[in-house]
Amino acid sequence: MSEMGDNPDTERHADAEESGDVTTPGSDAAADVTASSSDAGADVTPSSSDAGADVAADAGSSEIVEQVRTALRGVSDPELGLSIVDLGLVYDVELEGERALVTMTLTSPGCPAGGQILGDAKRAAESVEGVAEAEVSLVWKPFWTPDRIDPKVRAMMGF
Repeated sequence: MSEMGDNPDTERHADAEESGDVTTPGSDAAADVTASSSDAGADVTPSSSDAGADVAADAGSSEIVEQVRTALRGVSDPELGLSIVDLGLVYDVELEGERALVTMTLTSPGCPAGGQILGDAKRAAESVEGVAEAEVSLVWKPFWTPDRIDPKVRAMMGF
């Protein structure tokens, strides 16, 4: 998420047709981490089987994130007829358990298709096996410019 800067301005997008799951980042960013040790001052080191499970979980998470990105390629900006991924509108995809967190923008704050695009992005992310829920966060920084379009697509468009 380093592309977005340390303190991105966000806007909560509430579309009457949507269920209200489009939110700003960081609204429920809390995680519980617990460890136990028989020695109060001892370092807690995971066993090799725990470390292997963590690596497998990370690999599974990475695979699901890539599947979400692939699903988002199927979402098009209806005015431009291009994928939101190819347009560079999707800034980040993360996975917290079975919850996909998609951070994206629109081509302009007044985009008339914004509600449709955000709803389609949410449905696409939730269509991926292993994703029970998706949260789409709409941000305006960094502001979208045509420079964010995939270079191959930009060349095809003559930019």
